[in-house]
Amino acid sequence: MPYWRLSAYYLFYFGALGALVPFWGPYLQSHGFSAAAIGALMAILMGTKLAAPMLWGWLADHFGARMPLVRVSAFATCVTFVAIFWTQSLWSVAAVMLVFSFFWNAALPQMESVTFNHLGAAANRYARVRLWGSVGFILVVGVLGWWVGLAGTGVIPGTVLALFVAVWMSAMLVPDCSHSQQAHPAPSIRRLLARPEIAFFLLSCFLMQFSHGIYYAFYSIHLEAAGYSSALVGVLWAFGVVAEVLVFLRMHWLLERFGARRILLASLVLAVLRWNLIGWLAPILVIQVLAQSLHAATFGAFHASAIHLVHHYFPGSVQGRGQALYNSLSFGAGGGAGSLLGGQLWGPLGAGPTFALGSAAALIGWLCVFWFVDRERRF
Repeated sequence: MPYWRLSAYYLFYFGALGALVPFWGPYLQSHGFSAAAIGALMAILMGTKLAAPMLWGWLADHFGARMPLVRVSAFATCVTFVAIFWTQSLWSVAAVMLVFSFFWNAALPQMESVTFNHLGAAANRYARVRLWGSVGFILVVGVLGWWVGLAGTGVIPGTVLALFVAVWMSAMLVPDCSHSQQAHPAPSIRRLLARPEIAFFLLSCFLMQFSHGIYYAFYSIHLEAAGYSSALVGVLWAFGVVAEVLVFLRMHWLLERFGARRILLASLVLAVLRWNLIGWLAPILVIQVLAQSLHAATFGAFHASAIHLVHHYFPGSVQGRGQALYNSLSFGAGGGAGSLLGGQLWGPLGAGPTFALGSAAALIGWLCVFWFVDRERRF
């Protein structure tokens, strides 16, 4: 298995995410955009995950090749993002974000499929590769938070572009790997989605990422309004992802010991707690450190368990579309809806009620998993 080549892709991909997610909101705010506009623009980053992964997933499953599409996506992301340096109006920024994020979001589900194909029977070791994405996020968010504090938000677009180029270069080094042949033909996507455990599993993923959409769009803005410096905001982001890395290191053991269902349930309960701590107790630093430590559960453990289930639910020739569905419905539809609705509520209601909405979504997600998802199984 090309462990280090796969890991390098995740390192740079999520490093770029570490420049976009915590700092793009403050960058837009520094250019005079309102909370509602920021919420809508951040929703574009997540909303393009609805269409792009599905199109790339269909193409990959149809042609049986994934890495060529990943490479094309990475290159197109670099080229289209360059236009951000010459855009200022809301509509021009929205257009650039729509185009570059389409290509940016198209690639990751196919990369996940390639990684699982390389892992073969050792699928529960996925987290050992994915943790390098968290390392990249930590490094970028820590350094960029310090740099923004010194030089201002103008350094953010150049940093993002440099990381996009690194993603493209790393994608050129990863060999393709097709799925193993199944003894029986894989069922149709429609038939799989008709199974209640799969439908409600995907709904729970949507709801979890809905709650994270509010967090991704407004956490930095919320903390800065509470008096935190850009550097300290970056440290808190990085701390959350350090906790994520630690859980990834033990994820194979957790999956073997507890199973995906129990981990999903625990993660959703902790998400209810986390969003309330952030929404209502932002000025208390020790509480925010505790809340960020819960990122290990709400993102790290939840995502690793969810993608483990996707790998089992969508076998063989439907693998690419299964990964795309997961990304589209959770990070795309869920994250985009959370960001968009959060932007509408932030001004009139404030941080507490907006994050409480995220808590409510996580609670409903817990009910979906508890009543419908794999009550008899422990993947």
